[in-house]
Amino acid sequence: MYMPALFNDSLFDDFFTDITPDNKRRPMGRPLPGVMKTDIKENDKEYELTIELPGYKKENVNAELKDGYLIVNATNEKNEEEKDEKGYIRKERYFGTCSRSFFVGKNLKEEDIKAKFDNGVLTLNVPKEVERLPEEKKYIAIEG
Repeated sequence: MYMPALFNDSLFDDFFTDITPDNKRRPMGRPLPGVMKTDIKENDKEYELTIELPGYKKENVNAELKDGYLIVNATNEKNEEEKDEKGYIRKERYFGTCSRSFFVGKNLKEEDIKAKFDNGVLTLNVPKEVERLPEEKKYIAIEG
């Protein structure tokens, strides 16, 4: 169990730092390493990405497909009502923007990917790379 050290420089330094899984101290206010935890499941036809976004609203989450990468961005800003709350010693919420990207293949289009956001969880169904037939060469008739 982690106990604050009473004889360090400041008693509150220990209260206002986080201990990472590898037992290193991390100052408060930095993005949490666990933001956008993602599980990826595979079946015969597709990959299912499940991204945890607790506290985020659907309208502040977006996904885009660019150069074969699926890019997920989420923004969580402090509510004006929360800024004036008094009496708290510590509130552990992440506010800001976070982003993840996944290579999904260059042949996919936006309409191939299905997305659903429910209770702070974004689920993306990405088909395994879709094989597109090469476009037929079309020639311009040359009169002569």
